[in-house]
Amino acid sequence: MKELVYRGKTKDVFALENGNYELKFKDDCTGKDGVFDPGENAVGLTIEGVGKVNLEMSVYFFELCKAAGIKTHYVSADMDTVTMEVLPAKPFGKGLEVICRKKAVGSFFRRYKDYVEEGADLPNYVEMTFKNDALGDPLVTPDGLEVLGVMTPAQYKAVKEMTQKITDIVDAEMVKRGMNLYDIKFEFGYVGDEVFLIDEIASGNMRVYKNGEYIDPMTLSKLFFE
Repeated sequence: MKELVYRGKTKDVFALENGNYELKFKDDCTGKDGVFDPGENAVGLTIEGVGKVNLEMSVYFFELCKAAGIKTHYVSADMDTVTMEVLPAKPFGKGLEVICRKKAVGSFFRRYKDYVEEGADLPNYVEMTFKNDALGDPLVTPDGLEVLGVMTPAQYKAVKEMTQKITDIVDAEMVKRGMNLYDIKFEFGYVGDEVFLIDEIASGNMRVYKNGEYIDPMTLSKLFFE
């Protein structure tokens, strides 16, 4: 038996009898007016097979993380039911997104364009934002995370180091396929004193370019598994 815990936009979460959770990947995508957009906050369309592709990519990278000694919540996956069993890691605060940037594009460039050229190299720059649609996902500093009781300095250091390592793993796989990772978004949680990568590592969470041209998430998924 399993119990529905949370119905999300692109995944549903079920509690399992063994204490773990099951993520059910759906074909629903965020977007607007029938156009896929990973930055939107509402389901805009359904694309057949997208849930399975996101699961396949996540499992691929979770396995690479495991081989590199990086802890994740991933336990196992079932491609037939498009589900993934995960450890019951607690998220930081009410939801925290961790972004790693290799190039100055997107919101980073819009914020800091007085100081940097668009597309300039960044040294695996890590920033964190609170997941809050109404407030536009506000940035938060390491000191802010500590003062607000969301994350300790030790946890911040662990998350930052893990983020940079995973980013390099993803980028290396893209380079093998003639592409380049510009930035990527992660989520982390904790079990006891240990920090774990949670959620997914899928095309909708990253910005990838080929020959200087942006690749939309659906095309990226197809190119990645060709």
